Amino acid sequence: MGKVRLPKIVVIVGPTASGKSVLAVRLARRVGGEIVSADSRLLYKGMDIGTAKPPRDSGAPRRMTGPALYMSSGVPHHLIDVAMPSRTLTLADYKRRAIRAIRGILKRGRVPILVGGTGLYVRAIVDNLQIPEVPPDMKYRASLERKGKGWILKRLKKLDPDYAARIGPNPRYATRALEVMRATGKPFGAQQGKGEPLFDALVVGIDPGKKALDVRIDRRIDAMVKTGLVVEVKKLARRYAWDLPSMSGIGYRELKAHFEGDISLKEAIDDIKTNTRRYAKRQMTWWRRINKVKWFRTPSEAFRVSENWLKSGK
Repeated sequence: MGKVRLPKIVVIVGPTASGKSVLAVRLARRVGGEIVSADSRLLYKGMDIGTAKPPRDSGAPRRMTGPALYMSSGVPHHLIDVAMPSRTLTLADYKRRAIRAIRGILKRGRVPILVGGTGLYVRAIVDNLQIPEVPPDMKYRASLERKGKGWILKRLKKLDPDYAARIGPNPRYATRALEVMRATGKPFGAQQGKGEPLFDALVVGIDPGKKALDVRIDRRIDAMVKTGLVVEVKKLARRYAWDLPSMSGIGYRELKAHFEGDISLKEAIDDIKTNTRRYAKRQMTWWRRINKVKWFRTPSEAFRVSENWLKSGK
């Protein structure tokens, strides 16, 4: 028997503000595609400006065939606005929803385009990570929160040094790992083995270079502030606790310090820019470890390669 040909998907990765979304929309329009978000922050309703969420088309339906669907620039987007900020979605939750969305797109005869900057989300699909199905333990998470970020990271480094090195100083991922290890009694990294691939994935990355990226980040954040970021965060803070994972993202936590009188608004905005640049650097470090990514300086280069690959019979 010949080798079974897997369905093709295009995966677009890269740091924040690199131009992934613009490329994804352009490619989707050309090849008849639908976009599946691989961004942990775009999952949440009401968190729009601070997450640089693509604007919803006016008059677009709120739900279509398959999972909750979001229309932007005339292109269907999946896994955007699928949960309230008060809800905690695990990596296993994301993987299950994303695979369902991708298979639905393929069934409709269209091209799935996975886009995002959350490395574990992308790996969960591309590498078919085998993820333990352990529900969130909010009491245990609260106890870890009280111990502080430093303690959490040190604890993970002691119990699962390989996984700690893989994720870097990310307290949210570290908390989840400790939670799963507490429930299973096994190292978290060892429970994330690769399964047989589900899709034939072309993974393209956009890397405009640090200097250009820093300029884009500053411009993006200035635009966020101008279009109402402060008002958005105030509104969310009235409804949701600051210790929720959804409220811990860059652009939200810095304004918390401002609202509490610890820093000025200008200082908060400067902190958002600095932390976003640091986050972009961590993203690039993550992506550089994945050898299968084909890197391009501009979205146009990545577009040509992606289109040609989809047209090829290989």
